[in-house]
Amino acid sequence: MTITQHEEATRIMSDPAEDTPRWSRRQVLRAVGIGGATVAVAGTGLLSYRVYDSAELDPGGGPAYQSWTDWRDTPGPLGAVACAVLAASPHNTQPWTFAIGPDAIEVFRDGSRGTGAVDPLGREQYIGLGCALENLVLGSAARGLRPTVAMLPDGSSSPRVARIELTPEEPQSSPLYDAIGERHTNRGSYEPRPVPIETLAALAELTDLPGVNVHWIVDPAPMATLSTLLIDAAVALTADEHQSRDGCVWFRNTNDEIQRHRDGLVLDGQGLSPFVLGLAKLLPASSRTDGDAFWVKQTRTVHTATAAAYGVITTTAPDDWSVQLEAGRLLQRIHLTATSQGIALHHMNQITERIDREATTGAQPTFGPRFVALLPDGAQPLLTFRVGYAVREARPTPRRSATEVTR
Repeated sequence: MTITQHEEATRIMSDPAEDTPRWSRRQVLRAVGIGGATVAVAGTGLLSYRVYDSAELDPGGGPAYQSWTDWRDTPGPLGAVACAVLAASPHNTQPWTFAIGPDAIEVFRDGSRGTGAVDPLGREQYIGLGCALENLVLGSAARGLRPTVAMLPDGSSSPRVARIELTPEEPQSSPLYDAIGERHTNRGSYEPRPVPIETLAALAELTDLPGVNVHWIVDPAPMATLSTLLIDAAVALTADEHQSRDGCVWFRNTNDEIQRHRDGLVLDGQGLSPFVLGLAKLLPASSRTDGDAFWVKQTRTVHTATAAAYGVITTTAPDDWSVQLEAGRLLQRIHLTATSQGIALHHMNQITERIDREATTGAQPTFGPRFVALLPDGAQPLLTFRVGYAVREARPTPRRSATEVTR
């Protein structure tokens, strides 16, 4: 960033004659580029307020992030729930509640915490519940409570998606349990080095997870094809106003929103460099359309451009809710294992979001046939992710506490 650009950006942001800022986060970040320039910003009322409003001086602080430090310290079944709330979920919606009994924990789907047209069939919501279930199992065992899982004990029409019977035993910790507090989605750049195929194969432990499998895409040609498909899906999703709006409502722009909701997508989770992240927090929030454009650009220039490999969890029964729960358990298991080995993971579900959107609107299928062509015969995609060695560590995202989500 040149001195002239710096002065102009500062003038625009601080001019009291301006009723509304003329530069959005996206516009200024585009002007800044990725250079290592230093921007000194001080003395204006607007920027002083933004420092406070975005918690720039205390990133990842406050009650919204307390669960990431307290999860080991809570004993018993509530401690197992404290592990569950740190699981991955679509748009960080945390679509779960829990009921703790004398000898069991029950997991319920909170249908109000969906993403609308982004996930019209609830596929991602059930996968997120499966992720929480895996953390719950690990947290129970580590607290001397042997978990026995029953999926959909009341059938598929009930919001109760699982019952975990608890039997006292010696505590059973594991590297996966130890990784719970370090596991974060890493949306940033990955280093230009491969993850060995034998390392990838060892990430997926399929024992006791029926109906699901993992297909790794590592060769250049199919990786390029899947990259193009991911970019096309991102473009199609942002062009669909209903999907765009339903996704946008889960973005938390200010620290006040983060601390109030304790969920959703935040700037800290976008994989930006410290310099760009700090500047973005000082600027007014981007519009929905600018945010969409930024995501598509990141998909093209960062996410697909730096992926070392793609993983696709597959099944022959993609619409079966019990299978989706098992897929979530497997996804969380893979992510925790990857975290324990210093490997980053980023969920990329825009293709399946478009597949389900086309199915519910009656549109001609376009993404499903293209995706299936990359998979083994008979396999259907449930979810997609990329892996690699991250350039920088991912940051935590907000969470509701165990007590907030326990009935």
